[in-house]
Amino acid sequence: MRNPFSKTYTEEEQDMFDFLRTIKFFERLRNKEMARFLPTIHHRKYNRDEVVFFSKDPSQALYLLKKGQVILTIDIKDNFETILEINRGEAFGENCLLENSKRTYTAIITSDEADLIVIPQFAIQEIFEGNPKIKAKMMTSLAEYYNENNQRLFRSYRESFGFFSLRQMFE
Repeated sequence: MRNPFSKTYTEEEQDMFDFLRTIKFFERLRNKEMARFLPTIHHRKYNRDEVVFFSKDPSQALYLLKKGQVILTIDIKDNFETILEINRGEAFGENCLLENSKRTYTAIITSDEADLIVIPQFAIQEIFEGNPKIKAKMMTSLAEYYNENNQRLFRSYRESFGFFSLRQMFE
């Protein structure tokens, strides 16, 4: 039986919760917790070849892809190498969950147009300060995300027969 005192959400809010739940960093949050992010959300449209942010920029927002495609690239000796393709329902710019971080890659729109949900870092940090449980849940998801990336990196290293020095990563 439904609690008559629990908050009800509009269909639009419920749709946003359903979308957020597909994103790694929000998967552990309940509706009530996700609702804290609703006033902080901005919708942005981008076109093909627009840069969302550059490597080494301050990490000022988390980006969630509603529509379109984005590639994440790293600069290697004046060339851009694609490290990941981002599709609908995926997030990027995740290191904004950490304070005082800089971007490690450049994000570029590859579809004709893209719809992004942007959540500013200052708003995320404010939510974290007042809600340690939300912070703990999102940081656990971030740790899992980085752990999965490390596993992929090590697998790639093994498959490349050690043509680069993994030791440099830890120096």
